Amino acid sequence: MEGVTLVDHPLVQHKLTLMRDVKRSTKGFRQLLNEIGMLLCYEVTRDLPIEMIEIETPLTKMMAPTISGKKLVFAPILRAGVGFLDGMLSLVPSARVAHIGLYRDPQTLQAVEYYFKAPQDVEDRLIIVMDPMLATANSATAALERLKERGAKDIRFVCLLAAPEGIAKMRAEHPDVHIWTAAIDEKLNDHGYIVPGLGDAGDRMFGTK
Repeated sequence: MEGVTLVDHPLVQHKLTLMRDVKRSTKGFRQLLNEIGMLLCYEVTRDLPIEMIEIETPLTKMMAPTISGKKLVFAPILRAGVGFLDGMLSLVPSARVAHIGLYRDPQTLQAVEYYFKAPQDVEDRLIIVMDPMLATANSATAALERLKERGAKDIRFVCLLAAPEGIAKMRAEHPDVHIWTAAIDEKLNDHGYIVPGLGDAGDRMFGTK
């Protein structure tokens, strides 16, 4: 599918299966989401630019590769998106963090913003927006629009599960934003949940339902 990378690594797929299980505990779900966040971070940063610098090993001097440019910005969509954050920061501990607070109105399914805080110079940085579920894509597209209003130009989106409807909306409204996901499920149900899916990621992660 154009503009979408399906991360089919066996470890990602195995952990996703464990998370789908309705019997998975809150602790187990949260831990698995953290672990998958780390694995997805590895994939979404695969093509970061590098430059050669001179270092000195215990034996000799050498030219060695290092990531070039300004530090990344991880932008979790609250609240479920923070489940990816610790895993990603364990790989890129120097990354900046933006927080985008959105909730889905239960009647209209539209995104309602309640918090936004991001580094001032997002226009100069690669922004990785994260949310476990790309269902209706209303929250995701609203988050991307907000970041672009602040000047962000280089944005990538990472999710655990995506519905075809959500992908279509993202591609229509933000064709410049590539999507990384561990699975593309069948459809959305009448309540805007991904089927077969794994339920509400936020509720399962925080034990609020």
